[in-house]
Amino acid sequence: MTRLVQCTLVNDPFSDPGLFIDFCFGRRALLFDLGDLTPLSPRQLFRVSHAFVSHAHMDHFVGFDRLLRVCLHRTMPLHLVGPTGFAGERFDRLCEFHARETFRQREVSSVQLPPGTLLDGPRTLLDEDEFRIDSVVLDHGTPCLAFAFEEKLRVNVWSEGLKLLRLPVGPWLSDAKQAVRRGAPDDSKIVIRHDQSIPLGALKQHALRTARGQKIAYVVDAAYHETNINRIVALARGADQLFMEAPFLEMDAEVAAQRRHLTARQAGGIAKRAGVSRLVPFHFSARYRDHEDRLRCEAEQAFRE
Repeated sequence: MTRLVQCTLVNDPFSDPGLFIDFCFGRRALLFDLGDLTPLSPRQLFRVSHAFVSHAHMDHFVGFDRLLRVCLHRTMPLHLVGPTGFAGERFDRLCEFHARETFRQREVSSVQLPPGTLLDGPRTLLDEDEFRIDSVVLDHGTPCLAFAFEEKLRVNVWSEGLKLLRLPVGPWLSDAKQAVRRGAPDDSKIVIRHDQSIPLGALKQHALRTARGQKIAYVVDAAYHETNINRIVALARGADQLFMEAPFLEMDAEVAAQRRHLTARQAGGIAKRAGVSRLVPFHFSARYRDHEDRLRCEAEQAFRE
């Protein structure tokens, strides 16, 4: 089945971390982190609707100016999401900045999060018809967010089935897909035009195909301790792809602990515990530039053993 998005790391694993999530249909993209964005073209950046920033350390935020410059004069707003302190002292603070007002901060309202706090476990930051973004707070000596993109039930249209039903392609199919994702009963009427409708069950039988949506998790800059591990596992559980930092070799675990980062072996072990299908290690320390294979091997061995 056709996937909703494709994802790629913005840079090589020794450079600034960042993940570009590009929608296969529609002019839209998402970004996890805003490090060096040079590899992304202005056309790609122009499509970014939301940028989710783990924390404001330089290698995760230095590309903000380039993104702002590209998006400054477009009509669609650019949404930025970050940890506590990103736009004030609270995580649930929502502010607007308008160029015509010289970017004066204007507080809009509080974000409506589910009951509890983000520290309790994954919380949904963005919830749309086709996907949602969840997050947890990790300890890196400073609050650092990890993110998971999860496509909701994937619903594709089988064109031959539409032909058999003698139905046209049109905007009404979006309503049908949403009804399937909501779990609407089969006798629900899907309006094709003002004088024509069809039961949802008939569409599901002949023209709609469903499958589990893909899940993509992104984890950077986290100290290795049980609280962080439990939060990462809860966020990434069952992910199709887990993009995860693996800066240090296990022989330098003491250095990793001092800097509140993971080793490649620790990253692989967490990925295994989360039951992900594929681990993509990155955010490697420059000290291993001639030993990339060792980092990858160490992470993979822990993931597979």
